[in-house]
Amino acid sequence: MEGAEKQDHRSHKATKAGRGAKEKKKDKKAKKEKSRVEKHNPRAFSVSNIVRTQRTIQRNLDRGQRKEYVPLNDRRSEVDAPPSVIVVMGPPKVGKSTLIRSMVKMYCNHNLSSVTGPVTVVTGKNKRVTFFECPNDTAAMLDLAKVADLVLLMVDAKYGFEMETFEFLNMLQTHGFPKVMGVFTHLDQFKTMKNLRKTKKLLKHRFWTEIYDGAKMFYFSGCVNGKYLKNEVKQLTLFVSRVKYRPLVWRNTHPYLVVDRHEDLTHPNLLADNPSCERSIAFYGYVRGTHFRKGTKVHLIGVGDYDIQEIDVMDDPCPLPDHEKKRQTLNKKEALLYAPLSNVGAVSFDKDAVYIDIGRVNYTKKENLDIRREGNENSDGEKEEDDEDDTPQYDDNAPAGLLRNLQDVQMGVDDKMKHSSLRLFRGSEAVKAGESDEDSDDSDDEEDDDSAANEKRRRSTKAEIDVLTLPFRQRYGPNADTKNDSDDSSSAPSSSDDESDEDDGGSSSSGESEEGESDSDDESDAGSDAGPSSSAPAVSAMWKTDLAQKAAASYLRREASNVNLQELIYGRQESTNVVSDDDDGKGGKKDRKRGAEKFDDDDDGSSSEDDDFFKVRKKGGQETALVSRGDSAAGTASGALMSNLLGEEDSSRITDAMISSDDPSEGSGGGFDLRPWLEEGEGCLMESIRDKFVTGKWNEEGPAENDDDEEVYGDFEDLETGEKFGPNGEIDSGDEDDDNAVGMNDEERREYYAKKKSSQKSNFDEEYDGEKKGEVVAGAGNDENAENEFVETLKREKESRLKRNQEEFGEEGETIRLRHEGYRQGLYCRFRIDGVPSEFIESFNPNMPLVIGGLTPQETNHGYVRCRFKKHRWHKKILKCNDPLVFSIGWRRFQSIPVYSTEEQNGRHRYLKYTPEHMHCHATFYGHQVPPNTGILAIQRLSGNIPDFRIAATGVALELDASFDIVKKLKLVGTPSKIYRNTAFISGMFNSDLEVSRFEGASIKTVSGIRGQVKKALREGQPGSFRATFEDKILMSDIVFCRTWMPIEVKKYYNPVTSLLSQNGAEGWRAMKPKAQLQIETATPIEVNTDSIYKPIDRPEKKFNKLHVPKSLEAAMPFANKQKDETKRKKKSYVSKRAVVMDKDEKKKYTFLQALSTIRNEKVTKKRAKNAEKRIEKAKQDAKKEEKLEAIRKVQQKRKYRTEGKLATAREAKRLRGE
Repeated sequence: MEGAEKQDHRSHKATKAGRGAKEKKKDKKAKKEKSRVEKHNPRAFSVSNIVRTQRTIQRNLDRGQRKEYVPLNDRRSEVDAPPSVIVVMGPPKVGKSTLIRSMVKMYCNHNLSSVTGPVTVVTGKNKRVTFFECPNDTAAMLDLAKVADLVLLMVDAKYGFEMETFEFLNMLQTHGFPKVMGVFTHLDQFKTMKNLRKTKKLLKHRFWTEIYDGAKMFYFSGCVNGKYLKNEVKQLTLFVSRVKYRPLVWRNTHPYLVVDRHEDLTHPNLLADNPSCERSIAFYGYVRGTHFRKGTKVHLIGVGDYDIQEIDVMDDPCPLPDHEKKRQTLNKKEALLYAPLSNVGAVSFDKDAVYIDIGRVNYTKKENLDIRREGNENSDGEKEEDDEDDTPQYDDNAPAGLLRNLQDVQMGVDDKMKHSSLRLFRGSEAVKAGESDEDSDDSDDEEDDDSAANEKRRRSTKAEIDVLTLPFRQRYGPNADTKNDSDDSSSAPSSSDDESDEDDGGSSSSGESEEGESDSDDESDAGSDAGPSSSAPAVSAMWKTDLAQKAAASYLRREASNVNLQELIYGRQESTNVVSDDDDGKGGKKDRKRGAEKFDDDDDGSSSEDDDFFKVRKKGGQETALVSRGDSAAGTASGALMSNLLGEEDSSRITDAMISSDDPSEGSGGGFDLRPWLEEGEGCLMESIRDKFVTGKWNEEGPAENDDDEEVYGDFEDLETGEKFGPNGEIDSGDEDDDNAVGMNDEERREYYAKKKSSQKSNFDEEYDGEKKGEVVAGAGNDENAENEFVETLKREKESRLKRNQEEFGEEGETIRLRHEGYRQGLYCRFRIDGVPSEFIESFNPNMPLVIGGLTPQETNHGYVRCRFKKHRWHKKILKCNDPLVFSIGWRRFQSIPVYSTEEQNGRHRYLKYTPEHMHCHATFYGHQVPPNTGILAIQRLSGNIPDFRIAATGVALELDASFDIVKKLKLVGTPSKIYRNTAFISGMFNSDLEVSRFEGASIKTVSGIRGQVKKALREGQPGSFRATFEDKILMSDIVFCRTWMPIEVKKYYNPVTSLLSQNGAEGWRAMKPKAQLQIETATPIEVNTDSIYKPIDRPEKKFNKLHVPKSLEAAMPFANKQKDETKRKKKSYVSKRAVVMDKDEKKKYTFLQALSTIRNEKVTKKRAKNAEKRIEKAKQDAKKEEKLEAIRKVQQKRKYRTEGKLATAREAKRLRGE
């Protein structure tokens, strides 16, 4: 096998002769002499079909061009994004509520009884949605079109598209056009699949015409148990969870709040005095759009403009799942649902009140309930007994028992007071009303019994105090116990120092200066019992007795109430635990906060017995040898000395291992010697290890000592930044690029390398993005590279901005962030607004949306708005100037009077009485100012039953100003009164000389086209007459007119639509009505102006005089041009006067000719009638033939068109493929 593996095969023979060998030798020789010329064949890698390749490249470029769009800065953050608003819209009885209930059931497995107001559901790990059912009201449709992120457009497939659907689509187009999905229901009502497929296809193409080709649609076949099929709803939820929302301009620049609920905060006293007073209301909801700032003026849609009095951040009622749990999926138990107006949970809302379902009646007796169960009304009463057995029993002295007993009150207050009793404490005897003071002797005996229990508690507290004062008594040995309590000079200042030290919270210093205090129980008792018999100095010095125990008791009280900051920061310190001989070592640590074990002293001698033996517990669980209290005094004194030498910070870290005997031979294993650590000097232990820490002296390569560590650990390098570090973490500046870092301290060096790291990372990102797109980074002047990286640059800027905000504020700087940045989107806030009319509360409808929109300072000003305007093509009537319209612009809905105009070439805006039929015009109206390019929608009426399309016009705002110039054409008419050559006196055009003076030099014109000019007013004649000159002489019959432009004033009318302040909504809002509507409602006849009536034009034919040519001129004219008209004879001619008389032969001939003519006429008449019948019969036969031929012609033409269509499709496909 080894030989087979190493077998050498015979190689091909090299060419030694022929053309190939000569070329090879020649190439080898040229390569050796380095004179070889590289040859490139340009056709080696060319395309086979140039035209097809060109078309393919052009097609790819066109596709890329169509995908390009202007990127908008999306303010929606991925971390704290608010719930997306999903509006379910459709005509009545189409299944909107059923769809919301089905989706809520799919998301959180909850059955909604009623869908009212916003319904917020958690749909994923980092996503929430808010469903809102759109009512069939124009005002509600306008409001929801402004805040919707996704619209589920429901259509009854059996009925087809209705008018409300197209109206809502036009509202969406005007206010930003969010994502739209179609949902077709009632598909189960189709009996045949053929009809169903045909209807689906028809609805799909009609839906695509309104949205865009390829818009997503869902088909719901039917309902099961009041909900749609699970698979169909699941498919819809998948698409809803994956949809990406494009930022809309208006919402990207304005903050807004979709209100979940609101509360009336008005003081009850104000409501009692005046029920119709202005209210103070708190609104709750998620902040959306931009950041809300304090002091921002807001518009409550349907109510008015207000100032925010207070903004508070509340807990999120529907928070996202906790990311710390690291779940892979969202459990249905953890999915949350928040629908405050839909009676979800135990709280339900009604028109009059809010009801809370507590589930079980605890305190009210069943016989006092208004609503009883049916089982309690049984005649046998068995079920009532069972219910009574289940009733919980309460103590009469407990709160629940007192509440139940209050229901049985049958006596008056005066009678109750006579037999009342008062119990101060739970275990004490009740004091009855009317009892004499003689019973006090009996109560003394009972108080003696209570004092025994109190004495027991006092002794246990005293044991704790003795433990705390133990270090003080042991500090100065046994002589401290024998000092006199009356040593005023030494005890007074020390006690004051102790109290001040204890106020600072130092436990170790509480007993350091208590030199003159006695700790024995006998002395303390004697000092306390010697009250009245002692002298005045003794009485004044009584406050000095037991100062140590008092200080310890005060320390215990403060320690129980205050928070130890040192324990919060450094953790709890290990303390010495004192245990008895009977303790097994497991239960010694009972109270680490006080540092001692709580003693149980049942008798007076227990404390002296326990003082004989103690055990000191070590960290590792081992116990020291048993020593007596006297033997351990030296150890405790050394511990106190250690505390004094180390100071407050170091003494807090003293462990039980430090407090032991100085001699290593004593005790178990020896103690810790602290003296080397307290020495000072160059050779001490502290100086020997000083350079081991960061604050010590380091040389460039490492620490001062132990350079052998370099061999153990070695150097390492940060591959991302290029920094090199030594074995101890020092920065190695061996590279040439790091020469700038030489001489810097640690902080400057860190900053230098951080900047270097960020620059390298940005360069790496740019190179990576270029390589990913297949681009070659040629230089900074590459325009294509800059154009393609525009979107990625915006994304990186957004990420860096979010990162900077997090680094700047952090998690603990939320208050500072809200003050500087405002209340950002995603926060659940509470807004308090004052001055809201009481009608808002009285007429609140939970089905109507409630939106609070933020306003910019510009939008709070009134002014004139000029917009590009066009009547909607489905609106039947054209719009008339000065007829009021309801405008929807931004957050506002208001009524105003527009004036229509058109812009001419010279920039003049000419007045229009009506809107053009299929053209844009300009509309100017008075209202709140809005930014340019804001969508405008106009409706004639919000109320009433309007069968036709309700949207009157749409437009976009162009410019804002305090006034606009709109002019109207005006013709002034006059007649000439006197004519002299080219000059004429005109009257009837003006009314006074003043008007004439204003029009001096104005151009005038006659109907025949002769132009002229106004000169001066005449002093005589009719007022307003003037002299005018013309190009030619005019006639007295000419009419002279002057064309002028009259300015039009736009009416300042602004009426906000306050639909939420009426019980009937938009129906109850009172709006201005046009004149035509008022005439129809009041049956008023139309006023007729006689001058405006169109009359038939009667123009009589004008007869001109006969042309008279002089005889001398006619004689010289040729004969052809001479007049041939004969003069009218005054007398009859000779022939006309004579009568013709025929003889007998002439009469016979005339009679025969008449007979022949009659026969011929009759034959002709019969022949014509017969020919007409033949023509009719032939026409019928021709019609039959033509019908057959037309059918054949249609079949042939259809076949021809089908063939041509297939050929055209094939050619187009071939063209797209580039063939």
